[in-house]
Amino acid sequence: MANHKSAKKRSAQSNLKNSRNSQYLSRFRTALNKFQTAIDANSSEDMEKSFSNINSIMAKAVKKGIFKKQYLSRKLSSLSKQIKKI
Repeated sequence: MANHKSAKKRSAQSNLKNSRNSQYLSRFRTALNKFQTAIDANSSEDMEKSFSNINSIMAKAVKKGIFKKQYLSRKLSSLSKQIKKI
């Protein structure tokens, strides 16, 4: 356990950041799974909604520094290719 005041603060900040990051990652994975089920069901309306939801979640995560902008672009590109394929 941390003994110095600054080390205690850093530990608390790290725990808070870790919990926030895991929340965003969980939301992202859930949205991605919903997108995949919409793709499998071949439901165009659900695909568009889930794609928009993924875009929103990832944009917020990029803004918070959880994902890099390049990862966002690459992921959205691959997901839009899946939509166009159907």
